[in-house]
Amino acid sequence: MKFVNFNVEGTGRVGVIDDGVVYGLPERTRIVDLLDDEFVDRLRSAGDAARLNPSITIDIADAEIHAPIPAPPTIRDYMTFEQHVEGVSRLAGAEGGVPEQWYQAPAFYFTNPYAVTGPCDPVAVPPGCTMFDFELEIAAVVGRAGSDIAVTEADSYIAGYMVMNDWSARDLQFAEMQVRLGPTKGKDSATSLGPFFVTADELEPYRSGNAFDLTMTASVNGVVVGRDNWSNMAFTYAQMLAYASRGTQVQPGDLLGSGTCGSGCLAEIWGREGLSAHPPLRPGDNVTLSVDILGHQHTTIVQSVDHEPYDQLHSLNTVRP
Repeated sequence: MKFVNFNVEGTGRVGVIDDGVVYGLPERTRIVDLLDDEFVDRLRSAGDAARLNPSITIDIADAEIHAPIPAPPTIRDYMTFEQHVEGVSRLAGAEGGVPEQWYQAPAFYFTNPYAVTGPCDPVAVPPGCTMFDFELEIAAVVGRAGSDIAVTEADSYIAGYMVMNDWSARDLQFAEMQVRLGPTKGKDSATSLGPFFVTADELEPYRSGNAFDLTMTASVNGVVVGRDNWSNMAFTYAQMLAYASRGTQVQPGDLLGSGTCGSGCLAEIWGREGLSAHPPLRPGDNVTLSVDILGHQHTTIVQSVDHEPYDQLHSLNTVRP
């Protein structure tokens, strides 16, 4: 099934989509409310009930679409596409390559769940950023709680998938990673999700390689700049979830981002062809990210509000030489 979080006449709702029509679930229902140990049956029952007795019906083209899960408990973002890792590493120099450790485990970092935006919401250039970038990814949604989950069982914990865009302030990211704490401020300005939450069973006919035989496409101002196949992930979501749950817990609604697909960002173009190959994103640019079955994101880049320069923060460091 394909669910959507939408707004109509000032009221937020969740609905199931069938042939271009949204059939509303009861008011105040959230997708995360349908996730628990029995999430497969609960999602199916909720969708069937909405189609038989909808709280509202509306053409999908007339609905204001929001992020399917606007406040996920956590967002773990991985790096599972080897082409992306290799291409971005070239920014560090011609000798750049994929670190050997990358092959050993599906590495991730935590990003900001408070910065989630919808698939068509405008996104501002982060304060102080001069190298703004998008990242075409696909997030899996954890359906039920667990810990120390075995790889062989982990697929049964995944409720569905959605398009994810991990917006990145590259200049801030590269500077702060010199401190060896991973990306932080360069990544927390916005994460776009949606438009749809597609249940895992709907994608099974497309299963291939480590994911699914579905095309991922990125365009800037109407020009395609990247394309990859979802099946090219080097790790499975089951491996990602098993690793995430080692020695800790995952909860319903947690997101596991795939990391950027091959050619799914400007940084990879810069790494392979140089910084002059494509300008960073600027206010007025339009970014379109598409994944077969999962839908399209259309985002306009806007100007951020003014903030004090980052170098003004240096005064807080009383031990700086």
